[in-house]
Amino acid sequence: MILDAFSRAIRGWHLSLSLDKQLSIKALQMALANHPAPEYHHSDQGGQYASPKYTDLLPETTQISMSAVGRPMENGIVERFIRIFKEEHIDYPEYRDFADADSQIAYWLEIEYMTERIHSALDYLTPAEFEDQLVQATLTLS
Repeated sequence: MILDAFSRAIRGWHLSLSLDKQLSIKALQMALANHPAPEYHHSDQGGQYASPKYTDLLPETTQISMSAVGRPMENGIVERFIRIFKEEHIDYPEYRDFADADSQIAYWLEIEYMTERIHSALDYLTPAEFEDQLVQATLTLS
């Protein structure tokens, strides 16, 4: 999962049957294909995030930051998101197969989470509404 800490928006994600480096690489590729390169990229110290195959995908202008060993709170925004994801989606549906799980998760992440779930940190807007307001404010200033 690639999450924008400022807007709480999902930038990229990927589902796999195993935890391998391709899982994170595909999520990052999705994020970079659909959104501007981030100024900072923060993750925990998992080998999948430290791998040159992963870090080499980030533009040179992106600063890489990693949580200190044993400091999960440094990645608290994503950890909180994962908890919400599990509580509001993963714990309840029954998936017929992997393709059904992928489809249901895509719907929850891209529709329900992005356009329906409000956040107190975003002044009770959804991530999509928050980003739309930011774009409108930027256009008004220019």
